[in-house]
Amino acid sequence: MTTVLTGSPSLPGLLARGAVLSPFKRPRPDAEFPSTRLVLPGLRVDLARLAAYERVCGFATGDDALPITYPHVLGFPLAMRLMSTREFPLPLLGLVHTSLGITRHQRLTATGTYELSVHVDGLVPHRRGTEAVVVTEIRDGEAVVWESRSRYLARHRTEDGHRAEPPGVSEAHKPSEASEPLPAVAEWRLAGDVGRRYGAASGDRNPIHLHPLTARLFGFPRAIAHGMWTVARCLAAHGTPERALVEAEFRAPVLLPGTVTYAARGGRFELRGGKERVHLAGRVYPLTS
Repeated sequence: MTTVLTGSPSLPGLLARGAVLSPFKRPRPDAEFPSTRLVLPGLRVDLARLAAYERVCGFATGDDALPITYPHVLGFPLAMRLMSTREFPLPLLGLVHTSLGITRHQRLTATGTYELSVHVDGLVPHRRGTEAVVVTEIRDGEAVVWESRSRYLARHRTEDGHRAEPPGVSEAHKPSEASEPLPAVAEWRLAGDVGRRYGAASGDRNPIHLHPLTARLFGFPRAIAHGMWTVARCLAAHGTPERALVEAEFRAPVLLPGTVTYAARGGRFELRGGKERVHLAGRVYPLTS
């Protein structure tokens, strides 16, 4: 079923509804999930909000091109609308973004007009619970010019301790094999307000990112950086080809304020903390066909 929207949903109300419904959810990988495809035609980018996003993530400002991660920001309210419904079987509270795959087929101009769509592609068993796979697509006319697949994990008891992988799962979604650490490129000192600044630019004002007091309500000693900020900041430093595939795995939260090391070699990149703890690992591949 396709539902056509006339505007982007308001995130605060969706967060509140999802929080209220969360205690009543009973997640499992064989649960029913909403088959609705949300479509927002005639999408145009707010250039002031885009500039704020570029500044907080480290992208160059003033270029008539969207950063490769920015369409995720545009699609997030639609994803939240799906994940905050009664029909979505995973509780919104505690849901963890575990991995991301982005395919950019062509350069997206900041002044263009696009069609945005989001749907839940399925539920996947995980050794720690159940993951939902959420697909976001941007179309320019009939052509898909940008698409992503995000996995969100709801932790719960499982029948065994093994993760069941569906056919065709990317290597970025599997535990990485031991390899030589990537060489350090830069050390970044992150201010305590990074979460608030990114939240203002992206609209994602989850309380775990905003203030130590609200983060402690969810078990964190301090506020943590948005996972999508960490991957955007790394890609701003790394760079991406015009046509590219990006895969990233979110492994551990980044506490704010704090210091992290950006490391990279070739197409691989990492964000590391103290004692070489890897917060984020990813790859960039050029598309050749």
